[in-house]
Order: sequence, then C-alpha cells, then structure tokens
Amino acid sequence: MLKRNLWKLVLCLAILAWSVAQLIPIQDEPFVGYVRTHASAKQADFAKLLDEAAARKKDLKAPSEFVALKQIGKERKLDLSQYFPHIRLEDSLKNVEKRNDILLGELLRLSKGRLQLGLDLKGGVAFTLEAVETPNEKLGEAEQKEKLQKAIEIIGARVNGLGVAEPVIRPVGTNRIEIQLPGVSTKDNPDVVENVKAPARLDFRMVHPTAVPGPGVETPPGYEIKFLEQEGRRGETFSEEVFVKRIPEMTGEMVANSFARPDMYGKPEVILEFTKEGKARFADVTRAIAEIGQRGGPLGRLAIVLDGKLYSAPTVREEINSDSAQITGSFSDREAINLANVLNNPLDVELRIMEQYEVGPTLAADSIVTAKNAFIVSTALTVLFMVVFYTIGGFVAAIGMGVNVLITLGVMASLGATLTMPGIAGIVLTLAMSVDSNILIFERMREELKLGKSLGSALESGFDKAWSAILDSNVTTLLVAAIMIVLGTGPVKGFGVTLTIGIFTTMFAAVVVSKLLLEYLIHGEVIKSMKMFSVLQNTNIDFLKYTKAAVIGTVVVLVVGIGAVVYKGKEIYGIDFVGGDMVTLNFAKKLETSQLNAAAQKAGLKDVSFSYQQPLGSNLEVLKVTAPFDQGAASVAKLQQALPDAKFEVVGTTRIGASVGEEIQWNAAKSIFWALVLILIYVAFRFEIGYGVGAVVATLHDLILTVGVFVLFDRQFNASMVAAILLIAGYSINDTIVVFDRIREELKLNPTGTLRDIINRALNLTLSRTIITGGTTFLTAITLIVTTTGDVNDISFTLLIGVITGTFSSLFIATPVFFWWHKGDRKHVEAHHDVAPTYEWQGSSKASE
Repeated sequence: MLKRNLWKLVLCLAILAWSVAQLIPIQDEPFVGYVRTHASAKQADFAKLLDEAAARKKDLKAPSEFVALKQIGKERKLDLSQYFPHIRLEDSLKNVEKRNDILLGELLRLSKGRLQLGLDLKGGVAFTLEAVETPNEKLGEAEQKEKLQKAIEIIGARVNGLGVAEPVIRPVGTNRIEIQLPGVSTKDNPDVVENVKAPARLDFRMVHPTAVPGPGVETPPGYEIKFLEQEGRRGETFSEEVFVKRIPEMTGEMVANSFARPDMYGKPEVILEFTKEGKARFADVTRAIAEIGQRGGPLGRLAIVLDGKLYSAPTVREEINSDSAQITGSFSDREAINLANVLNNPLDVELRIMEQYEVGPTLAADSIVTAKNAFIVSTALTVLFMVVFYTIGGFVAAIGMGVNVLITLGVMASLGATLTMPGIAGIVLTLAMSVDSNILIFERMREELKLGKSLGSALESGFDKAWSAILDSNVTTLLVAAIMIVLGTGPVKGFGVTLTIGIFTTMFAAVVVSKLLLEYLIHGEVIKSMKMFSVLQNTNIDFLKYTKAAVIGTVVVLVVGIGAVVYKGKEIYGIDFVGGDMVTLNFAKKLETSQLNAAAQKAGLKDVSFSYQQPLGSNLEVLKVTAPFDQGAASVAKLQQALPDAKFEVVGTTRIGASVGEEIQWNAAKSIFWALVLILIYVAFRFEIGYGVGAVVATLHDLILTVGVFVLFDRQFNASMVAAILLIAGYSINDTIVVFDRIREELKLNPTGTLRDIINRALNLTLSRTIITGGTTFLTAITLIVTTTGDVNDISFTLLIGVITGTFSSLFIATPVFFWWHKGDRKHVEAHHDVAPTYEWQGSSKASE
C-alpha cells in the first residue's frame, strides 16, 4: 500500500512544507534587529553603520534607520551589499545607489511577516491628495466629480500594481482623495506616495538635430534643455544635455499597454505597445526624423519624456513601422515595473500631498480577541459535528480541514494577500462548507456498506461515485470565481482569488489527503469498521407534492423583501457605498475603540466607526469619527454627552465619498450575470439544458431572497457584503449540482421510474448530506453572529440566510424548475442527454397535479 501511495505522500508533504515555508516568518521583526542579525560579512563595520543610522533618526535627520542607511550609502557611495553577500543582486547593476535601494527593500520585505494584517487589525499609513486646478480650466461640479472619480479608479489600479491588498480609497469633499494602505509605513517606504500620485504623462519629442547645449549657445525657439542620465560600464553615472522640443510629436494616449522585461543584456527595459493609431503616428514621426539624416544631415533622435524627465533619446536611422517601442535607462527591475504600472494607469490631473498620517487599527483589542475566540469555537463546533456523525471519518475530515487552512494561508502569503477580520471570517465560513466533499464521500460509503460491501470496497466505491458530484460542483463554483477575477475589481476580484484558492485546496484536502489517510486506516487494518450516525435515512418524502406551497411562500418573502429594498432606497447602503461625514476630534483622554463603540451603541448611533490617526512628524493624535451624511455633528454631540471625561473637541468636518465606487458595484453585477451564463452553459454541457435552467433560477432566487431578508432585518450593505453575497452564489450552485448529479445517476439506474419518482428519490437520497452540510455552516454562522459585531456579524448573518435559502432552493426550486422544463416527462429528458433507454412501464410518466 505504501508503494502505491508513495507519490501521494510525497506530494502532500511537499505542498505542506511549501505552505509552512511561505508563512515564515509569521510576525514582523524590527528592521534594525533583522539586518543586525542577518549581516553575514563585516558585522562589526555594519554595526557601526547601524549606530550612525540610529543617531540620525534620533537627531531627526531621517524618519527611520531604513532611510538613514539609504542616506549614508548615497553620501559615501558605499555599497551596502558587501555586508550581505548571501543576497544576490543583478550582476549588470553597477549603480551603488540603486543597488542599495534594491538591497534595503529586500531586507525590509524579509523582516516582515509573510501574511500581513489589514487596517482593521494592524493599521497602516494614510495620506490625502488634492487635485491641483489647471489655470484657465473651469470645470463644473459634475465634470470635477467625474474627473476625481476617474483619478480614484486609476490610483486603485496603481495601488494594486504595488502589491498592496485591501486598501481604502475614497473621495473627500469635492477635490481630495484619501488613501489608506494597510501594513505600509512611509518611514520605511517614503516613495510609496510618489508612486501613487505621479501623473505619468508620456511624451515622444524631437531632439534638435544640430544644436547642442553649451557655453554661449542659445536655446532654439520651441525647445528646452533636458538632462539625460546615463550609466557607464563601471556603474558611474553621467549626464548629457540635449535640446528637446517643447511640443510632443505624440503622447502616451496612443500607448495601449506597457510592461517591464530584461533586454538582451539582462538590463530592465519597459516595452510600449501602441494602439492602431499610435502605430501609424509613430511611423510618421520616425520617418520624418530619419529623412533628416537621409538628406545628408546629422542623424535625428527621438526623446522619450515621462513627467518631464528625459528617460532615453535613441537615434532614428529609418522609419519604424512597429507595434511597440521600448524605454531604456539606468533603472532597476522594481523601477521598471513601477514605471510600466503608472504608464498603464496615467493620471490627467496633478495631485499634491495635503496630509500624511499613521492609522491605528479600526478594531479594538478586545474585539479582536473576541472574534479570534469565536473563530476557534466555530471551527471546533464544525469538527465536533463531523466527529459526532462520522466518528473516525470525522477526525480524518478535521485533519483535511487543517491541511486546507494551512495551504490556503500559504498560497495567500505567497500572493502578498492582506488578512482582515472579514477575510478571516470568510475563511472560517468557507472551511465549514469545505467539509461537503468529505460528507459526499462518507454518505456514499454508507450506502455501499448497506449493500454488504467490505469497508475497503466501500471506500473505493464511495470515492468513485462521489467524484462526479465533487468535480461538477467545484467546477461550477470555479466558474463563478474566474468571472470575478476577470471582470471584477477591488474586493470582488480579491474574493475571486480567495475563492479559487479555496476550491483547489478543498479538493486537494478531500480527494488526496483524506483518501490517503482513510486508505492507510482501512487497508492497513488499523480500523475494522467505521461507524456513522444516521440522520434522515430511508426517507420517502414527496418533495414535488409541496412545491406549490413552497413557491407561494418564497414568492411572498421575495415580494416583501424586494418591497423593503425599494421602500428604503439608499438607506440600505452603508458608508462604504454612499459616503458620509468624517469629523476630526481632539481629546483630553484617550479611550479604547471598544469603549467608543459601546457608547455609540448605547446612544443609538448606527453605522458609526472610529479610528485614531497621528500626522507624521507630530506627537498629536486625533480621533476620526465616520458617520452617515449629515449625522456627523449629531453623532459627536451624543458622544460628548455620553463620554464627558474624554473632552472631545471638534477640529473639523468633511464629507467623504464611497470607498466602494460605482465601478466596483457594476463589476460585481456583471460578474454575477456572466457567472450565471457560464453556469448555464457548463451544466447544459455536462448534464442537459433543463438542469442548467434549474441551477440558474435557483441561484438567482437565493441571491434576491438573501438581499431581501438582509434588508428586512434592518441591516446595511458595506464593502465586505459584496464578497458575502458572491459567496452565497457559490454555495447555492454547489448544493444544486449535488442534487442534479444524483438525478442523472438515478435516471440511469432506474430505467422504469417516472421522472417524478426519480427526482423524489434523488432528493431523499441526498437529504442527509444536504442537512449535515448545511448544519456545519449553520453552526459556524450562528456562533459568529452571537459573538461578533460589525462586518463579521453582517457576513455571518448573510451566509446564514444563504445556507437556509440554498437548502430550500435545492429541494423546492431547482428540481421543480427542471421538472417543469421537461413537462414532467422522462422521455423529454432522455431525448436531450445520454441516460439509460426508456423501458415500457405502467401508467403515465407525466406528473399529476
């Protein structure tokens, strides 16, 4: 047995080892302590440098030792890589300053925990940017708002390109943008603001063919002097002065895409791919420049200028009728990637920094502890639930869950994901649903054991018969995730990535890890039997009989829920969707966030949040209170009354916009639409069109019903709710596919049964699995609802509704739609997909109402 399963064992151990390696180190280590212990050469000399860096920080000559080391290296042209020979840098990179930048950046990365925490758990850095008005450009309010929203979308794309997950980006007032980046510090990463706000205006300009700057040389009309930095063979830098035309021949608007890559010598360059119009214009420009040299004059040059800086000025010998061009220069790999990132997301508005400040965690310490305990308890309940029902099998499923979590976190760490409290809640809830694959296998094994098979045979048959349901249910959920990744942005795309990771890790844990353990226990004769607790076995419920009553009931709830949504209008949206007031307060006594939340709740304040912020370079900390529109002043007044000892004093009030913009909302809607289309196509291909229609109708039913019930309970939608609703779509289709897979199987096994009998039999046979799977998720959701607040509570409540509606729809919506689509006639089903041929039987195959 060991020889047969050796490859599985090696694969499991290798993946687990990789996951653990990705998670180490688990926590951040102070930068100074890390570099002091990891300098592998000339440690004494480097220790003196660190002492000097600490002195610079103490004397306020540098914000941190990280920046101080950069300063020392630049001033003395000192290559710091000599102290870290084990860290390999590009051989072609000779510039000392750039080598130090890359080295220190890598050391900073290595000193950080691999899985970074979000703003709610750890805080981060925030800054406010203001749009600079262009002289003589008077924009109306609508145009100004549109321009600011476009800038927010572009900045969002840039931040994602920097590898920062879960940022908060929202408008403040009419001409400002607030950006909060979790796990980032401007003390250690001072260039992050510049990378975000750079306009990225790209120009292709002509270099004067004859005039060269020098003593007594006047600048030709229409030209200006630019400096071109170049790097010699030994890494030394020198500048060349050239006259560059002020008016560009073409701009970056004609560039469709840009990306970084190494050139033939291994040095980084940025490739520009032109649009169709850009290709034609570039050919015209280069032809005109080349003709100067062809007429006997000096060879012409074309300058590539970005944000006023001359990056390169290559010689043009002939017309270049190409789809692309390249920018070369003395920059590092990271600089080339950042350059390509901003070129793909150019800003048409200049932004200036108005404020920079450190942001504290938005969740109180005791709230974090409570939530952690809730996650532990809810996961323990899931394990206990599985052990009660499946004994040894439950313990195997629990080990699979542990492997699932470890691999999921390992993959998230490798992708640079940020872990937030709602994200952790999503993992815990997904974990509760992930045991479904084990439940399918165990229920199939139970059926095989009832037929008198041995435990070993039941194991193999159980896996074989459960495989199609596991595959189809996970593939349909994967389609939903793929659409989120392709069409989504922000939290929608992030959730799509997380869901994709969860699908693969769940299948690996169930099909490889769990089976490997069971094979060892059973074939190795460690266990002789596998007891399973029975629930809802041998039922004979006529589900289709109750369809009419079920449909009437669900229609009533749907109408009431939709009515509530229409009646409340924008009131159903929280601050994340519509914005609100942000009040800045000074205080005499600092209170814990939990005390503020308790006081707000007691005062009847809804959708109010708190965060402490400290402007960089200042010791003064302020409290930011976020409240719904036009409720900021009233909310603060109630807080002042409830907490007089704090002596809150209003510094200022501003209006903030939505952090979940219209683009994210629209992309979420598009994701759901196209996911349903793909589900219809896949299910129609794998099963038959009637199954696809039933699956889509059931999923739509679950989504609409969940939203309606959520609103009926007087809750508001926030950013994390987008992911929660998309999670329900995945859960719903998963539940439905399991039932449909059994109907397809029963059509083959029971050639004389009516379609009504086949559907009822399939529903009864999968009822135990449906209840147990729903039960594990139900227990987890209930635990989190009772013990947590805020976003985690809303996510859990949403999934609780989703579990109930998903279970209901798989029994009373999806299968009746399939039944009605085929007019209750088995022959109609057989005419459309490959099942067992119909034999003669007594009575009608049509349903009698």
